[in-house]
Amino acid sequence: MMATVLVVDDEAKLRCLLREYLERDGYTVLEASDGPGALDLATASHPDLVVLDLGLPGLPGEEVARLLRKAGEVPIVMLTARATENDRVMGLRLGADDYVVKPFSPRELVARVEAVLRRARGPRTEREGAASYGNGRLRIDTERREVHASGRQVELTRTEFDLLATLASRPGRAWTRMELVGRVQGHTFEAYERTIDVHVKNLRRKLGDTPPSAVIVTLPGVGYKLGVDRDVDRDT
Repeated sequence: MMATVLVVDDEAKLRCLLREYLERDGYTVLEASDGPGALDLATASHPDLVVLDLGLPGLPGEEVARLLRKAGEVPIVMLTARATENDRVMGLRLGADDYVVKPFSPRELVARVEAVLRRARGPRTEREGAASYGNGRLRIDTERREVHASGRQVELTRTEFDLLATLASRPGRAWTRMELVGRVQGHTFEAYERTIDVHVKNLRRKLGDTPPSAVIVTLPGVGYKLGVDRDVDRDT
């Protein structure tokens, strides 16, 4: 079944262009020109992914993203003319799965959509199912996409879960930022390398991860690794 993509932008020409390229690759495309219309269409149609412009009439794109995230885990690719690092960080904190700066190539946007939908299925791990780490301190269920830290369930964004699952797939292995970008974004893109730091910061806050017994360990000049071992007898 081909995925349905909701394109939200107040520029009719851009929506038409994206529809042409997405439909050429077999996607079903829905369109909305403002924030309220986007929320109504997302609620009624349950798209597989939302391409969301931040500069929207009626309701800012940032608020649309927050409400979409509150309602569920639909992947979001943000479009914006703002290209500063702070803008990218803000988009990621809102739960964006990818962030595209205008002007952009429609072919690149389609590639980003494909990558986000592909990784929405979750990263491949050596063993599927539930596993615990650090004598039960951390528990990850890759089939249910659930995480428990110190006995409490933790709500993670899709990107945060994929990042943690990647680190947990090889406890103790040193991962470079670029490797992690490739695993959680589905492609390697240098401009996104430092955004991994933002996701790690969010993960640490949600996991209650504080030194000296850190679950996620920073490797200066390299990247990150999972700092706890997988528990041998707690796989079920």
